[in-house]
Amino acid sequence: MSIRSRDRLGGKAAIVGIGATEFSKDSGRSELKLAVEAVGAALEDAGLTPDDVDGMVTFTMDTNPEITVAQAAGMGELSFFSRVHYGGGAACATVQQAALAVATGVAEVVICYRAFNERSGRRFGSGVQRREPSAEGAALGWALPFGLLTPASWVAMAAQRYLHTYGLAPEVFGHVAVMDRKYAATNPAAYFHGKPITLEDHAASRWIVEPLRLLDCCQETDGAQAIVVTSAERARDLRHPPAVIAAAAQGAGRAQEQMTSFYRDDLTGLPEMGVVAKQLWRTSGLAPSDIDVGILYDHFTPFVLMQLEEFGFCGPGEAADFVAGERLPLNTHGGQLGEAYLHGMNGIAEAVRQVRGTSVNQIPGATRTLVTAGTGVPTSGLILGSDG
Repeated sequence: MSIRSRDRLGGKAAIVGIGATEFSKDSGRSELKLAVEAVGAALEDAGLTPDDVDGMVTFTMDTNPEITVAQAAGMGELSFFSRVHYGGGAACATVQQAALAVATGVAEVVICYRAFNERSGRRFGSGVQRREPSAEGAALGWALPFGLLTPASWVAMAAQRYLHTYGLAPEVFGHVAVMDRKYAATNPAAYFHGKPITLEDHAASRWIVEPLRLLDCCQETDGAQAIVVTSAERARDLRHPPAVIAAAAQGAGRAQEQMTSFYRDDLTGLPEMGVVAKQLWRTSGLAPSDIDVGILYDHFTPFVLMQLEEFGFCGPGEAADFVAGERLPLNTHGGQLGEAYLHGMNGIAEAVRQVRGTSVNQIPGATRTLVTAGTGVPTSGLILGSDG
């Protein structure tokens, strides 16, 4: 997709199957087994078989090679396989690449997947450890010696500037946490099912890195999620109403780094998500007022506020009031704060359920959902809609 013109991908592919494992803190099995379980569940949901699959897409941070998952899941020949970089920023881009393959005839049925033992195994929240020297690591080298070692510490820099610029207090971040946990409380699949919180709970939670408190930070999860993409035409004959991919985009901003873009002129926004927003609105022909549900990547609450502002749902510095007023249903599965942290893939599944009308927290009349991927890094986004 060009950043300067509307692309021709919209409406040509659809998500037709979603499947996941349970979300836990100790899965008790390998990441490969988790991946295969989620893939099997997604194919069953779609009414397809492993023999139908000819494409696979995942993240560079996934330990399960595409060919290994294909073999273990009983698939045959593959004509397309791909990996997307930048951690959680890859989530929606996996679906974009699947849609591109389907729309161009490179593949007919593509599985997107993410599987990890992120709590019992590698914990992303622990930050940088024993990293090999690289050009990418050079940027981190300007921050690590001064104690900015973890994702929370990197986000805290931008969050502090955001509060200072708009004259706000850290308590405003609590509106995001409260909304996420409200929806998680009524979602049986969520880790925090039955456990809503209040603004007072948020304000009483311990500091992680000021101005971020514990309840501003997403959890760590073991689990897997898989998504099946095929052509919009074929989708109409399958088991569930399709979630048509109305638009898909990736974005990186000027002076982009991974989580440490501190040398930009302004730290109060997310330029990479601004690039995605412009592309999604241009290609879909939609505007913020057309969106029924927002599934916004919520690894840290401040970046949810900044995303709302980048997409034009509200003005700069106004997102906390926007969330508090519940002017748009957000993260109706509970988000990564409340349901599970699977690098955003579980959020895509929730967007599909909203379009199908099967979410446990269904928004009446929802036909268009906005989904975003990880922020602070090169990122991606989707707009999903009902067929017709």
